[in-house]
Amino acid sequence: MKDIIILGIESSCDETAVAIVKNGREILSNVINTQISIHELYGGVVPEIASRNHVQNISPVMKQALKEANMNMNDIDAIACTYGPGLVGALLVGVSYAKALSYASNKPLIGINHIQGHIAANYITYKELKPPFLTLLISGGNTQLVLVKDYTEFEILGKTKDDAVGEAFDKIARVIGLGYPGGPKMDKLAKEGNPNIELPKVNVEGLNFSFSGLKTAIINLHHKNPDINKADLAASFEKDVAEILMENARRAVKQTGVKKIALAGGVSANSYIRQAFKKLEEKENIEIYYPELKLCTDNAAMIASAGYYNYLKGNFSDLTLNAVPNLKL
Repeated sequence: MKDIIILGIESSCDETAVAIVKNGREILSNVINTQISIHELYGGVVPEIASRNHVQNISPVMKQALKEANMNMNDIDAIACTYGPGLVGALLVGVSYAKALSYASNKPLIGINHIQGHIAANYITYKELKPPFLTLLISGGNTQLVLVKDYTEFEILGKTKDDAVGEAFDKIARVIGLGYPGGPKMDKLAKEGNPNIELPKVNVEGLNFSFSGLKTAIINLHHKNPDINKADLAASFEKDVAEILMENARRAVKQTGVKKIALAGGVSANSYIRQAFKKLEEKENIEIYYPELKLCTDNAAMIASAGYYNYLKGNFSDLTLNAVPNLKL
């Protein structure tokens, strides 16, 4: 069987990324230009600045990806790009570039849901992983529990009713003075603290999530007592978040009978959450998967991997493809 080579483009937020992936599982190149240092100055991502930087970076990043893979456009079978969800201006840069590339090179175009990309990151890390499995998608923009029925077929079992878990991490980090990006800084600080602060338990129906109450409780504690131990605050928040995630994961396993759970999204890089799920795996005989760290955050390899499975299904896009900032899975 002929190898299928997919070029992936990702520009949904503040990373300009292009990757080339073989057969959905093998990275030939994965180039990421991150804007973290730019947006750090503003305490978060500024959409207009992100879009302008994507425009400047996308062509050099694409050329670098081809160079590192030792390929040219003749070697590429299809072009996959993120078309949502994300920041509309940022998405438009990647979509427009992918459409122009598709037209100029006469290669098929595949629009990819960013969330599907995060799920596919696990296929690169675990060559043996196949559906069906559960995915716990935890990122700055999304918190969802998904049953992956097939490579392109998904059922959402639960989602956040308010803040995404990564959004809560970022907001707390900003309030307690850690700055942006909040997730990694909270993770680092929590290692110095003890999870000894009692926080309110949040009850949500079904397999849904809520993090707003926890976030507000932490912020209120800090406002009332600015001298409170911030490391203990961070550790206590991480502990409660991990417990909420694991409880719903347990329920999903019971409900579906599927005993494989793949973590995905930027928050899946959190060391406490990884350790907690490792203990869950040992205790309850559930298989746990999580992408290697460089594939947890936004990258184009995951988009190319998802593109491969859509390529096999014949799920192609035409040149009317547009950015959909609120795209659902």
